[in-house]
Amino acid sequence: MDSTKTAGAAAESARADVGTLDTPRRPRQSFGRTIRAYVALMKPRVLELLLVTTVPVMILAEGGFPDVWLVVATVVGGTASAGSAAAFNMYLDRDIDAHMQRTVNRPLVTGEVSPRGALIFAWSLAVFSTVWLWLTTNWLAATLSAAAIFFYVVIYTMILKRRTEQNIVWGGIAGCFPVVIGWTAVTGSLAWPPVILFALVFLWTPPHYWPLSMKYKDQYEGVQVPMLGATRGGSQVGLQVILYAWATVVCSLLLIPVAGMGLVYTVSALVFGGWFIYESHVLYNRAVRGTEPRPMRVFHASITYLTLLFVAIAVDPLLPF
Repeated sequence: MDSTKTAGAAAESARADVGTLDTPRRPRQSFGRTIRAYVALMKPRVLELLLVTTVPVMILAEGGFPDVWLVVATVVGGTASAGSAAAFNMYLDRDIDAHMQRTVNRPLVTGEVSPRGALIFAWSLAVFSTVWLWLTTNWLAATLSAAAIFFYVVIYTMILKRRTEQNIVWGGIAGCFPVVIGWTAVTGSLAWPPVILFALVFLWTPPHYWPLSMKYKDQYEGVQVPMLGATRGGSQVGLQVILYAWATVVCSLLLIPVAGMGLVYTVSALVFGGWFIYESHVLYNRAVRGTEPRPMRVFHASITYLTLLFVAIAVDPLLPF
């Protein structure tokens, strides 16, 4: 009787093993999907915004349209640099990305890219962007590019992001580097106009990002990341957004006398800046009244404002008035 049971168990075990071997494996990921996953590591939507602030500053520095090859070289280097920082960021934040709805589809969370692959990709882009800009533009632009990667990865992602609600204020400095990289790529030196634009992007970043953190307040709380929108009430965040929006617009007006900006930029800075400030006040007023603040209106308005302002920076030097 015992031998019969033993034989039956062995047969059952054998059938289980066969079933395991016969189970079809998950099909290999297509080459195209792999490429898209690595591109996603570079945060393409953020890249678009960074490039919008680079090329117009090159036109301003030149006082006209620069050499096309120089523009292409700077854009390629800047894209690789920003993409490297984004890939490092996703590698370091993959633990919290897995628990946030807005980031759960990132390639390191879905498994489309391995952590090792992402790290190699990030380092490769960092080295390439630095060497490329050094060879095609100048040493100063290359150095600033490397500094931008360091600031975003080490200062923001590794040190500030999970420790202080002021993380995006100081961490946002990394996003200010494209304007000075664009300027130095053309001139090989720094001057007051790119410094003002650096300050403008610095002041713009909090009222751009804090509304987003209001929208995803519960998700940031869930992963214990102290974004201001998750640690403070809506009215407090709204007030901070107003103050930074006003400071951004005032800073944008400083460029008029310093860089000799003309009518197109002046009107754009006033009109689009006024709209940005208006939307920030709406956010605050709705929060104070206890109604739905609609923070994404300010988030999208901030992107449109910065884009249109830098378009004006690009157009203004090309006009005869």
